[in-house]
Amino acid sequence: MPVDPHLLAAFTVTTIIALVTPGPDMLFVLGCGMRGGARAGLSATLGVVTGDALYIAAAAAGLAVLLTTFPVVFTILRFAGAAYLIYLGIQLIRRRSNPQVDDPEAGGMSGRRAFFNGVVSSAANPQTFTFMVALLPQFIDPAAGPVWAQFAVLGGVLIVLEFLADGTVGVLAGRIGSWLRERQSVRRRIDAATGSLFIGLGVRLAAER
Repeated sequence: MPVDPHLLAAFTVTTIIALVTPGPDMLFVLGCGMRGGARAGLSATLGVVTGDALYIAAAAAGLAVLLTTFPVVFTILRFAGAAYLIYLGIQLIRRRSNPQVDDPEAGGMSGRRAFFNGVVSSAANPQTFTFMVALLPQFIDPAAGPVWAQFAVLGGVLIVLEFLADGTVGVLAGRIGSWLRERQSVRRRIDAATGSLFIGLGVRLAAER
């Protein structure tokens, strides 16, 4: 096994603790599930873990050095992601009275859009960058085997655990949201709340260092 068992156990416990604490990614998945149903919640989760996988690949390939050496690159990505989330929130609030948004049948968020937004939300999140580049290498032991293989194992564990945690939230939010959206007045409130959530996440993303 390319990863030291003790380090793997410590990493698993650390990751579980981090995942059960509601963060931007979980809140984003929650909002997508509430508005678009269980399918949108799962699609958003897939988008989030895809963004995480990109960071894992970058860290394993050493590309993270580029972002740490030239922080302006990451700053641009962070503000671009924040602006996009704020834009999504404004669009939801503006169009909450339209019974046919994204999905003509459910008035929800399509799975494709939820996935894309999930990738953007994860890839532009400074906390994701910090976790992948700063924390994950702490559980790497060069003497235990190839570093890239250890990144792959730890990254795989992280992705599976995050998918289970955020996916569960997305599905449960989707089930509840689908029932609530049967009433148009409630659906409007869901859209307004989800839009406000996205705007809040965007502002938080832009303000973080």
